[in-house]
Amino acid sequence: MEALIVDDILEDFVRGKVKSVRAASIIPRVKKVIVAARKARIPVVYVCDAHLESDPEISVWGEHAMKGTKGAQVVRELKPEKGDHVLEKRVYSSFHETGLDLLLREMGVNTVTIVGLYTEICVRHSAADAFYRGYKIKIPTDCVEAFTEKDQIEGLDYLRNMYGAKLLTSEELIKQWRSRRS
Repeated sequence: MEALIVDDILEDFVRGKVKSVRAASIIPRVKKVIVAARKARIPVVYVCDAHLESDPEISVWGEHAMKGTKGAQVVRELKPEKGDHVLEKRVYSSFHETGLDLLLREMGVNTVTIVGLYTEICVRHSAADAFYRGYKIKIPTDCVEAFTEKDQIEGLDYLRNMYGAKLLTSEELIKQWRSRRS
């Protein structure tokens, strides 16, 4: 069983305090992947920064995606729908004290596909924790983005080499999911 993790595609990451000109570019492809996951009955789990002032990241990045603010909301183009799961996090990893592992295990998930921002930060830490917990990992390379092209290339290489992540395109992923439904 597979699940889709949508990691930090939030207002502050796309249009706000820690935005990157590269971040918005993945939204159309991520939207297609989310739609395909729902059609294939693959659970969609949004894991979103919801920081408190005391969180360790605040000393590095400044205030961003603060709990309860517009900046901590999923971008309007990718809003969660009924049946999706939404979890909050306070550190880079989607697994750290969020309940994600328990949720996935209850659903019988053994493979996670991670999309989101930023490849070299939150996606990397989420993939690491997925790996440590025994999940297989897929990364559609056109549905994750880093601050720079260099960070993107290095981040993807790291995910493949250190965590055995299967790198593929969003179209290849969607094709896999469609073939499973047939």
